[in-house]
Amino acid sequence: MNILLTEFRCYRKLSTAVVFAFALVSSSASTAQETRLPNIGGNGGGLISGQQESDIGQQVMVSIRRSAPRITDPLVYDYLSAIVYRLVPSAPLENRDLTFALIDSPALNAFAVPGGIVGVNGGLFLNAATEQQFASVLAHELAHLSQRHFSRRLEQQETSAPLTIAGMIAGIVLSAVTQSDIGIAAIAGTQALAIQNMLAYSRLNEQEADRVGLDILATAGMDPRGMPEMFEIMMRQNRLQGSNVPEYLSTHPLTQNRVADTRNRAEQYPEKTIRDGQEYHLVRSRLQVHYSSSPEIAVETFESYLKTANAQSNEAIRYGLAVAYLNNNQFEKAANIINELLASNPGRITLQVTLAEIRIQQNRLDEARSLLKDALSRNPGNYPITSTLADVEIAAGNGTQATEYLKQLTRRMPQQDYLWLRLAEAEGMARNIVGVHRARAEYDALMGDLESAQRQLRQAQEKLPTGSAQRQVVSERLGEITSRLQTRRNS
Repeated sequence: MNILLTEFRCYRKLSTAVVFAFALVSSSASTAQETRLPNIGGNGGGLISGQQESDIGQQVMVSIRRSAPRITDPLVYDYLSAIVYRLVPSAPLENRDLTFALIDSPALNAFAVPGGIVGVNGGLFLNAATEQQFASVLAHELAHLSQRHFSRRLEQQETSAPLTIAGMIAGIVLSAVTQSDIGIAAIAGTQALAIQNMLAYSRLNEQEADRVGLDILATAGMDPRGMPEMFEIMMRQNRLQGSNVPEYLSTHPLTQNRVADTRNRAEQYPEKTIRDGQEYHLVRSRLQVHYSSSPEIAVETFESYLKTANAQSNEAIRYGLAVAYLNNNQFEKAANIINELLASNPGRITLQVTLAEIRIQQNRLDEARSLLKDALSRNPGNYPITSTLADVEIAAGNGTQATEYLKQLTRRMPQQDYLWLRLAEAEGMARNIVGVHRARAEYDALMGDLESAQRQLRQAQEKLPTGSAQRQVVSERLGEITSRLQTRRNS
Protein backbone atom coordinates (compact mmCIF):
# COMPACT_ATOMS: atom_id res chain seq x y z
CA MET A 1 0.00 0.00 0.00
CA ASN A 2 1.50 3.33 -1.07
CA ILE A 3 0.87 5.36 2.09
CA LEU A 4 3.43 8.04 2.82
CA LEU A 5 3.67 10.05 6.03
CA THR A 6 5.02 13.58 6.04
CA GLU A 7 8.63 13.89 7.00
CA PHE A 8 8.02 15.71 10.26
CA ARG A 9 6.35 14.53 13.46
CA CYS A 10 3.25 16.41 14.55
CA TYR A 11 4.47 17.55 17.95
CA ARG A 12 7.50 19.25 16.46
CA LYS A 13 5.34 21.34 14.14
CA LEU A 14 2.59 22.67 16.39
CA SER A 15 4.30 26.04 16.67
CA THR A 16 4.62 26.26 12.88
CA ALA A 17 0.87 25.88 12.41
CA VAL A 18 0.32 28.58 15.01
CA VAL A 19 2.73 30.99 13.31
CA PHE A 20 1.07 30.59 9.93
CA ALA A 21 -2.45 30.97 11.29
CA PHE A 22 -1.46 33.99 13.38
CA ALA A 23 0.39 35.72 10.53
CA LEU A 24 -2.58 35.25 8.23
CA VAL A 25 -5.28 36.57 10.52
CA SER A 26 -3.46 39.42 12.27
CA SER A 27 -3.65 41.70 9.24
CA SER A 28 -7.17 40.59 8.26
CA ALA A 29 -8.52 41.08 11.79
CA SER A 30 -7.09 44.57 12.19
CA THR A 31 -8.72 45.67 8.96
CA ALA A 32 -12.02 44.15 10.04
CA GLN A 33 -11.91 46.05 13.32
CA GLU A 34 -11.41 49.40 11.58
CA THR A 35 -14.54 49.12 9.42
CA ARG A 36 -17.85 47.64 10.48
CA LEU A 37 -18.91 45.36 7.63
CA PRO A 38 -22.49 44.36 6.76
CA ASN A 39 -24.11 41.17 7.99
CA ILE A 40 -22.93 38.06 6.19
CA GLY A 41 -26.44 37.38 4.98
CA GLY A 42 -26.63 40.78 3.27
CA ASN A 43 -25.27 42.00 -0.04
CA GLY A 44 -21.91 42.87 1.45
CA GLY A 45 -20.94 39.26 2.05
CA GLY A 46 -20.04 39.44 5.73
CA LEU A 47 -16.99 39.95 7.88
CA ILE A 48 -14.50 38.26 5.57
CA SER A 49 -14.56 38.32 1.79
CA GLY A 50 -14.31 35.41 -0.59
CA GLN A 51 -10.67 36.32 -1.26
CA GLN A 52 -9.90 36.34 2.46
CA GLU A 53 -11.56 32.93 2.77
CA SER A 54 -9.34 31.69 -0.05
CA ASP A 55 -6.26 33.09 1.73
CA ILE A 56 -7.32 31.35 4.95
CA GLY A 57 -7.76 28.08 3.07
CA GLN A 58 -4.34 28.30 1.45
CA GLN A 59 -2.66 29.06 4.74
CA VAL A 60 -4.51 26.25 6.52
CA MET A 61 -3.30 23.84 3.83
CA VAL A 62 0.28 25.01 4.40
CA SER A 63 -0.13 24.24 8.10
CA ILE A 64 -1.62 20.82 7.35
CA ARG A 65 1.18 19.97 4.93
CA ARG A 66 3.80 20.93 7.49
CA SER A 67 2.14 19.47 10.58
CA ALA A 68 -0.15 16.58 9.79
CA PRO A 69 0.65 13.00 8.81
CA ARG A 70 -1.30 12.40 5.63
CA ILE A 71 -2.57 9.53 3.56
CA THR A 72 -1.21 9.81 0.04
CA ASP A 73 -2.45 6.46 -1.22
CA PRO A 74 -3.83 7.37 -4.68
CA LEU A 75 -6.65 4.80 -4.42
CA VAL A 76 -7.96 6.38 -1.21
CA TYR A 77 -7.55 9.91 -2.57
CA ASP A 78 -9.27 9.01 -5.83
CA TYR A 79 -12.25 7.52 -4.01
CA LEU A 80 -12.60 10.54 -1.72
CA SER A 81 -12.43 12.92 -4.68
CA ALA A 82 -15.05 10.90 -6.58
CA ILE A 83 -17.56 10.75 -3.73
CA VAL A 84 -17.20 14.45 -2.87
CA TYR A 85 -17.66 15.51 -6.47
CA ARG A 86 -20.71 13.26 -6.67
CA LEU A 87 -22.18 15.44 -3.89
CA VAL A 88 -20.89 18.83 -5.05
CA PRO A 89 -23.41 19.42 -7.90
CA SER A 90 -26.18 19.13 -5.29
CA ALA A 91 -24.51 21.52 -2.83
CA PRO A 92 -25.24 25.29 -2.94
CA LEU A 93 -21.54 26.16 -3.08
CA GLU A 94 -20.25 29.35 -4.68
CA ASN A 95 -16.74 27.91 -4.97
CA ARG A 96 -16.67 24.32 -6.23
CA ASP A 97 -12.91 24.14 -6.61
CA LEU A 98 -12.13 22.06 -3.53
CA THR A 99 -8.88 20.88 -1.97
CA PHE A 100 -8.78 17.65 0.04
CA ALA A 101 -6.74 16.93 3.13
CA LEU A 102 -6.56 13.22 3.97
CA ILE A 103 -5.25 12.95 7.52
CA ASP A 104 -3.51 9.76 8.57
CA SER A 105 -5.27 9.21 11.89
CA PRO A 106 -7.66 6.45 13.01
CA ALA A 107 -9.71 9.00 15.01
CA LEU A 108 -13.17 9.84 13.74
CA ASN A 109 -12.96 13.35 12.32
CA ALA A 110 -13.76 15.52 9.33
CA PHE A 111 -13.67 19.29 8.85
CA ALA A 112 -14.28 22.05 6.35
CA VAL A 113 -12.37 25.34 6.26
CA PRO A 114 -13.08 28.51 4.24
CA GLY A 115 -11.39 28.47 0.86
CA GLY A 116 -12.83 25.11 -0.10
CA ILE A 117 -10.74 22.86 2.15
CA VAL A 118 -12.38 19.55 3.03
CA GLY A 119 -10.48 17.38 5.49
CA VAL A 120 -11.12 13.74 6.37
CA ASN A 121 -9.35 11.46 8.81
CA GLY A 122 -8.73 7.88 7.77
CA GLY A 123 -10.73 7.01 10.87
CA LEU A 124 -13.94 8.17 9.20
CA PHE A 125 -13.67 5.16 6.88
CA LEU A 126 -13.17 2.89 9.88
CA ASN A 127 -16.25 4.18 11.70
CA ALA A 128 -18.71 4.56 8.82
CA ALA A 129 -20.01 1.05 8.10
CA THR A 130 -21.70 2.10 4.86
CA GLU A 131 -21.01 4.50 2.03
CA GLN A 132 -24.24 6.33 2.84
CA GLN A 133 -23.00 7.02 6.38
CA PHE A 134 -19.61 8.15 5.09
CA ALA A 135 -21.20 10.45 2.50
CA SER A 136 -23.48 11.97 5.13
CA VAL A 137 -20.50 13.42 6.99
CA LEU A 138 -19.12 14.89 3.76
CA ALA A 139 -22.53 16.35 2.88
CA HIS A 140 -22.71 17.91 6.33
CA GLU A 141 -19.27 19.51 5.89
CA LEU A 142 -20.17 20.79 2.41
CA ALA A 143 -23.27 22.31 3.98
CA HIS A 144 -21.12 24.17 6.51
CA LEU A 145 -19.04 25.54 3.63
CA SER A 146 -22.06 26.52 1.56
CA GLN A 147 -23.70 28.34 4.48
CA ARG A 148 -20.38 30.02 5.43
CA HIS A 149 -20.84 29.12 9.07
CA PHE A 150 -17.19 29.76 9.86
CA SER A 151 -17.52 33.31 8.56
CA ARG A 152 -20.66 33.86 10.59
CA ARG A 153 -18.82 32.83 13.74
CA LEU A 154 -16.09 35.34 12.90
CA GLU A 155 -18.69 38.06 12.44
CA GLN A 156 -20.07 37.39 15.91
CA GLN A 157 -16.57 37.93 17.32
CA GLU A 158 -15.50 40.91 15.20
CA THR A 159 -14.13 42.71 18.25
CA SER A 160 -11.95 39.75 19.26
CA ALA A 161 -8.21 40.20 19.47
CA PRO A 162 -6.25 38.85 16.48
CA LEU A 163 -4.76 36.19 18.73
CA THR A 164 -8.20 34.79 19.49
CA ILE A 165 -9.16 34.57 15.82
CA ALA A 166 -5.78 33.11 14.90
CA GLY A 167 -6.19 30.56 17.68
CA MET A 168 -9.48 29.45 16.23
CA ILE A 169 -7.99 28.83 12.80
CA ALA A 170 -4.93 27.09 14.23
CA GLY A 171 -7.23 25.00 16.40
CA ILE A 172 -9.11 23.77 13.35
CA VAL A 173 -5.83 22.76 11.73
CA LEU A 174 -4.49 21.02 14.81
CA SER A 175 -7.75 19.26 15.54
CA ALA A 176 -7.07 17.16 12.47
CA VAL A 177 -3.96 15.81 14.19
CA THR A 178 -4.43 16.06 17.93
CA GLN A 179 -7.17 16.47 20.48
CA SER A 180 -8.58 19.98 20.07
CA ASP A 181 -7.84 21.01 23.65
CA ILE A 182 -4.13 20.39 23.00
CA GLY A 183 -4.26 22.61 19.92
CA ILE A 184 -6.06 25.30 21.85
CA ALA A 185 -3.65 25.19 24.77
CA ALA A 186 -0.71 25.47 22.38
CA ILE A 187 -1.96 28.77 20.98
CA ALA A 188 -4.26 30.48 23.42
CA GLY A 189 -3.35 29.83 27.02
CA THR A 190 -5.96 31.47 29.23
CA GLN A 191 -8.19 32.22 26.22
CA ALA A 192 -8.69 28.51 25.55
CA LEU A 193 -12.31 28.46 26.68
CA ALA A 194 -13.29 31.34 24.42
CA ILE A 195 -11.60 29.70 21.46
CA GLN A 196 -13.23 26.35 22.24
CA ASN A 197 -16.58 28.10 22.08
CA MET A 198 -15.60 29.59 18.72
CA LEU A 199 -14.44 26.27 17.33
CA ALA A 200 -17.69 24.58 18.22
CA TYR A 201 -20.48 25.24 15.75
CA SER A 202 -23.67 26.57 17.32
CA ARG A 203 -26.83 24.48 17.62
CA LEU A 204 -28.44 26.53 14.85
CA ASN A 205 -25.39 26.08 12.60
CA GLU A 206 -25.55 22.34 13.12
CA GLN A 207 -29.28 22.13 12.45
CA GLU A 208 -28.86 24.13 9.27
CA ALA A 209 -25.95 21.95 8.12
CA ASP A 210 -28.02 18.84 8.89
CA ARG A 211 -30.96 20.13 6.85
CA VAL A 212 -28.84 21.26 3.89
CA GLY A 213 -26.75 18.08 4.09
CA LEU A 214 -29.84 15.87 3.90
CA ASP A 215 -30.95 17.73 0.77
CA ILE A 216 -27.49 17.30 -0.75
CA LEU A 217 -27.59 13.54 -0.12
CA ALA A 218 -31.08 13.08 -1.52
CA THR A 219 -30.44 15.19 -4.62
CA ALA A 220 -27.18 13.31 -5.28
CA GLY A 221 -29.04 9.99 -5.26
CA MET A 222 -27.78 8.86 -1.87
CA ASP A 223 -29.73 7.83 1.21
CA PRO A 224 -30.42 10.67 3.69
CA ARG A 225 -30.99 8.01 6.35
CA GLY A 226 -27.24 7.54 6.42
CA MET A 227 -26.93 10.77 8.41
CA PRO A 228 -28.92 9.75 11.52
CA GLU A 229 -27.26 6.32 11.32
CA MET A 230 -23.85 7.98 11.43
CA PHE A 231 -24.89 10.24 14.28
CA GLU A 232 -26.02 7.19 16.26
CA ILE A 233 -22.59 5.61 15.73
CA MET A 234 -21.00 8.80 17.07
CA MET A 235 -23.32 8.85 20.09
CA ARG A 236 -22.40 5.24 20.90
CA GLN A 237 -18.72 6.14 20.68
CA ASN A 238 -19.33 9.10 22.94
CA ARG A 239 -20.95 6.90 25.59
CA LEU A 240 -18.21 4.27 25.35
CA GLN A 241 -15.32 6.75 25.54
CA GLY A 242 -16.70 8.76 28.44
CA SER A 243 -14.74 11.98 28.89
CA ASN A 244 -12.55 11.25 25.85
CA VAL A 245 -15.01 12.72 23.35
CA PRO A 246 -14.48 11.80 19.67
CA GLU A 247 -12.72 14.70 17.97
CA TYR A 248 -15.59 15.31 15.56
CA LEU A 249 -18.02 15.88 18.42
CA SER A 250 -15.79 18.50 20.05
CA THR A 251 -16.48 20.89 17.16
CA HIS A 252 -19.88 19.50 16.09
CA PRO A 253 -21.98 19.21 19.26
CA LEU A 254 -24.38 16.28 19.05
CA THR A 255 -27.43 15.70 21.26
CA GLN A 256 -30.17 13.08 21.39
CA ASN A 257 -32.65 15.73 20.25
CA ARG A 258 -30.52 16.52 17.21
CA VAL A 259 -30.24 12.83 16.31
CA ALA A 260 -34.01 12.42 16.63
CA ASP A 261 -34.66 15.57 14.58
CA THR A 262 -32.33 14.40 11.81
CA ARG A 263 -33.94 10.96 11.80
CA ASN A 264 -37.41 12.53 11.48
CA ARG A 265 -36.26 14.78 8.65
CA ALA A 266 -34.60 11.88 6.82
CA GLU A 267 -37.82 9.87 7.01
CA GLN A 268 -39.62 12.60 5.07
CA TYR A 269 -37.67 11.73 1.92
CA PRO A 270 -39.04 9.02 -0.37
CA GLU A 271 -37.76 5.62 0.69
CA LYS A 272 -35.50 4.05 -1.92
CA THR A 273 -33.23 1.05 -1.96
CA ILE A 274 -29.79 2.55 -2.50
CA ARG A 275 -26.85 0.18 -2.57
CA ASP A 276 -23.35 1.14 -1.57
CA GLY A 277 -20.73 1.29 -4.26
CA GLN A 278 -18.30 -1.60 -3.91
CA GLU A 279 -15.37 0.79 -4.14
CA TYR A 280 -16.13 2.26 -0.73
CA HIS A 281 -15.82 -1.11 0.95
CA LEU A 282 -12.59 -1.95 -0.89
CA VAL A 283 -11.01 1.33 0.24
CA ARG A 284 -12.34 0.81 3.76
CA SER A 285 -10.73 -2.65 3.91
CA ARG A 286 -7.49 -1.17 2.62
CA LEU A 287 -7.45 1.34 5.46
CA GLN A 288 -8.43 -1.26 8.04
CA VAL A 289 -5.23 -3.08 7.10
CA HIS A 290 -3.26 0.15 7.27
CA TYR A 291 -4.43 0.83 10.82
CA SER A 292 -3.86 -2.71 12.08
CA SER A 293 -1.20 -2.90 14.75
CA SER A 294 0.87 -5.31 12.63
CA PRO A 295 0.66 -7.12 9.28
CA GLU A 296 0.30 -10.44 11.10
CA ILE A 297 -2.68 -9.19 13.09
CA ALA A 298 -4.24 -7.80 9.90
CA VAL A 299 -3.99 -11.24 8.32
CA GLU A 300 -5.52 -12.92 11.37
CA THR A 301 -8.32 -10.33 11.52
CA PHE A 302 -9.36 -10.66 7.89
CA GLU A 303 -9.09 -14.44 7.94
CA SER A 304 -11.53 -14.45 10.88
CA TYR A 305 -13.82 -11.96 9.09
CA LEU A 306 -13.93 -14.24 6.08
CA LYS A 307 -15.30 -17.12 8.12
CA THR A 308 -18.43 -15.15 9.03
CA ALA A 309 -18.78 -12.93 5.95
CA ASN A 310 -22.05 -12.72 4.07
CA ALA A 311 -22.18 -12.61 0.28
CA GLN A 312 -22.41 -8.81 0.12
CA SER A 313 -19.28 -8.15 2.18
CA ASN A 314 -17.29 -11.17 0.98
CA GLU A 315 -15.42 -9.43 -1.85
CA ALA A 316 -14.32 -6.49 0.30
CA ILE A 317 -13.09 -8.84 3.03
CA ARG A 318 -11.22 -11.00 0.54
CA TYR A 319 -9.65 -7.84 -0.86
CA GLY A 320 -8.66 -6.75 2.65
CA LEU A 321 -7.08 -10.15 3.22
CA ALA A 322 -5.11 -9.78 -0.02
CA VAL A 323 -3.81 -6.37 1.09
CA ALA A 324 -2.93 -7.86 4.48
CA TYR A 325 -1.01 -10.68 2.75
CA LEU A 326 0.78 -8.05 0.62
CA ASN A 327 1.84 -6.12 3.72
CA ASN A 328 2.95 -9.39 5.33
CA ASN A 329 5.12 -10.29 2.31
CA GLN A 330 2.90 -13.25 1.39
CA PHE A 331 2.84 -12.14 -2.20
CA GLU A 332 1.51 -15.20 -4.02
CA LYS A 333 -1.37 -15.58 -1.58
CA ALA A 334 -2.21 -11.93 -2.19
CA ALA A 335 -1.98 -12.30 -5.98
CA ASN A 336 -4.17 -15.40 -6.01
CA ILE A 337 -6.99 -13.58 -4.22
CA ILE A 338 -6.74 -10.52 -6.47
CA ASN A 339 -6.77 -12.66 -9.61
CA GLU A 340 -9.87 -14.46 -8.34
CA LEU A 341 -11.57 -11.13 -7.71
CA LEU A 342 -10.55 -9.84 -11.14
CA ALA A 343 -12.14 -12.88 -12.76
CA SER A 344 -15.54 -11.68 -11.52
CA ASN A 345 -14.69 -7.95 -11.66
CA PRO A 346 -12.67 -7.51 -14.86
CA GLY A 347 -11.37 -4.00 -15.33
CA ARG A 348 -11.85 -2.84 -11.71
CA ILE A 349 -9.05 -0.32 -11.25
CA THR A 350 -8.50 -0.90 -7.53
CA LEU A 351 -7.86 -4.60 -8.13
CA GLN A 352 -5.55 -3.96 -11.09
CA VAL A 353 -3.51 -1.40 -9.17
CA THR A 354 -3.24 -3.70 -6.17
CA LEU A 355 -2.07 -6.59 -8.35
CA ALA A 356 0.55 -4.26 -9.85
CA GLU A 357 1.66 -3.30 -6.32
CA ILE A 358 2.16 -7.00 -5.56
CA ARG A 359 4.21 -7.52 -8.73
CA ILE A 360 6.37 -4.48 -7.90
CA GLN A 361 7.15 -5.96 -4.50
CA GLN A 362 8.08 -9.23 -6.23
CA ASN A 363 10.29 -7.27 -8.66
CA ARG A 364 8.17 -8.58 -11.55
CA LEU A 365 8.20 -5.15 -13.09
CA ASP A 366 7.44 -6.14 -16.68
CA GLU A 367 4.20 -7.80 -15.55
CA ALA A 368 3.23 -4.76 -13.49
CA ARG A 369 4.01 -2.39 -16.37
CA SER A 370 2.06 -4.44 -18.91
CA LEU A 371 -0.96 -4.71 -16.60
CA LEU A 372 -1.01 -0.98 -15.85
CA LYS A 373 -0.43 0.19 -19.42
CA ASP A 374 -3.35 -1.94 -20.54
CA ALA A 375 -5.49 -0.45 -17.75
CA LEU A 376 -4.36 3.09 -18.63
CA SER A 377 -5.33 2.61 -22.28
CA ARG A 378 -8.89 1.97 -21.09
CA ASN A 379 -8.81 4.70 -18.41
CA PRO A 380 -6.70 7.58 -19.80
CA GLY A 381 -5.33 9.92 -17.18
CA ASN A 382 -6.46 7.81 -14.21
CA TYR A 383 -4.59 8.94 -11.10
CA PRO A 384 -3.97 5.62 -9.29
CA ILE A 385 -2.92 3.85 -12.50
CA THR A 386 -0.59 6.65 -13.60
CA SER A 387 0.91 6.99 -10.12
CA THR A 388 1.59 3.27 -9.87
CA LEU A 389 3.16 3.26 -13.33
CA ALA A 390 5.54 5.92 -12.05
CA ASP A 391 6.35 3.57 -9.13
CA VAL A 392 7.14 0.81 -11.62
CA GLU A 393 9.53 3.01 -13.59
CA ILE A 394 11.26 4.31 -10.46
CA ALA A 395 11.70 0.72 -9.26
CA ALA A 396 13.14 -0.12 -12.69
CA GLY A 397 15.52 2.85 -12.61
CA ASN A 398 13.78 4.51 -15.57
CA GLY A 399 13.77 8.06 -14.26
CA THR A 400 12.95 9.68 -17.59
CA GLN A 401 9.78 7.64 -18.06
CA ALA A 402 8.77 8.12 -14.43
CA THR A 403 9.05 11.90 -14.85
CA GLU A 404 6.64 11.80 -17.79
CA TYR A 405 3.96 10.14 -15.67
CA LEU A 406 4.57 12.41 -12.70
CA LYS A 407 4.53 15.57 -14.82
CA GLN A 408 1.09 14.54 -16.06
CA LEU A 409 -0.08 14.25 -12.47
CA THR A 410 1.45 17.52 -11.26
CA ARG A 411 -0.21 19.37 -14.14
CA ARG A 412 -3.58 17.98 -13.13
CA MET A 413 -3.07 18.14 -9.35
CA PRO A 414 -0.58 20.94 -8.69
CA GLN A 415 -1.63 21.26 -5.03
CA GLN A 416 -0.41 17.76 -4.13
CA ASP A 417 2.99 18.47 -2.59
CA TYR A 418 4.06 14.82 -2.39
CA LEU A 419 3.74 14.48 -6.18
CA TRP A 420 6.31 17.26 -6.61
CA LEU A 421 8.60 15.49 -4.16
CA ARG A 422 8.33 12.26 -6.16
CA LEU A 423 8.93 14.19 -9.38
CA ALA A 424 12.12 15.66 -7.90
CA GLU A 425 13.26 12.12 -7.08
CA ALA A 426 12.52 10.92 -10.62
CA GLU A 427 14.26 13.94 -12.18
CA GLY A 428 17.33 13.18 -10.08
CA MET A 429 17.27 9.59 -11.30
CA ALA A 430 17.06 10.93 -14.86
CA ARG A 431 20.01 13.27 -14.10
CA ASN A 432 17.95 16.32 -14.98
CA ILE A 433 19.28 18.79 -12.39
CA VAL A 434 17.15 21.66 -13.68
CA GLY A 435 14.08 19.44 -13.30
CA VAL A 436 15.08 18.61 -9.73
CA HIS A 437 15.34 22.31 -8.83
CA ARG A 438 12.00 23.14 -10.46
CA ALA A 439 10.14 20.30 -8.75
CA ARG A 440 11.72 21.09 -5.39
CA ALA A 441 10.73 24.73 -5.82
CA GLU A 442 7.07 23.80 -6.27
CA TYR A 443 7.22 21.49 -3.26
CA ASP A 444 8.83 24.19 -1.11
CA ALA A 445 6.24 26.77 -2.21
CA LEU A 446 3.38 24.47 -1.20
CA MET A 447 5.08 23.93 2.15
CA GLY A 448 5.19 27.71 2.66
CA ASP A 449 8.99 27.99 2.34
CA LEU A 450 9.12 30.68 -0.34
CA GLU A 451 12.76 31.54 0.37
CA SER A 452 13.81 27.98 -0.45
CA ALA A 453 11.56 27.94 -3.54
CA GLN A 454 13.23 31.15 -4.70
CA ARG A 455 16.72 29.63 -4.23
CA GLN A 456 15.77 26.50 -6.15
CA LEU A 457 14.46 28.51 -9.09
CA ARG A 458 17.53 30.72 -9.16
CA GLN A 459 19.73 27.64 -9.32
CA ALA A 460 17.61 26.27 -12.18
CA GLN A 461 17.81 29.62 -13.96
CA GLU A 462 21.61 29.70 -13.71
CA LYS A 463 21.88 26.30 -15.41
CA LEU A 464 19.79 27.26 -18.46
CA PRO A 465 21.01 29.07 -21.60
CA THR A 466 20.12 32.75 -21.87
CA GLY A 467 17.16 33.27 -24.19
CA SER A 468 15.97 29.65 -24.08
CA ALA A 469 12.24 28.96 -23.74
CA GLN A 470 12.80 26.89 -20.60
CA ARG A 471 14.76 29.71 -18.95
CA GLN A 472 11.94 32.11 -19.71
CA VAL A 473 9.42 29.79 -18.01
CA VAL A 474 11.67 29.47 -14.96
CA SER A 475 12.21 33.23 -14.84
CA GLU A 476 8.47 33.90 -14.92
CA ARG A 477 7.88 31.46 -12.07
CA LEU A 478 10.76 33.00 -10.13
CA GLY A 479 9.12 36.39 -10.54
CA GLU A 480 5.83 35.07 -9.15
CA ILE A 481 7.53 33.52 -6.12
CA THR A 482 9.59 36.66 -5.50
CA SER A 483 6.44 38.80 -5.65
CA ARG A 484 4.66 36.55 -3.14
CA LEU A 485 7.70 36.66 -0.86
CA GLN A 486 7.83 40.46 -1.01
CA THR A 487 4.12 40.69 -0.22
CA ARG A 488 4.61 38.45 2.80
CA ARG A 489 7.54 40.53 4.08
CA ASN A 490 5.57 43.76 3.70
CA SER A 491 2.45 42.48 5.44
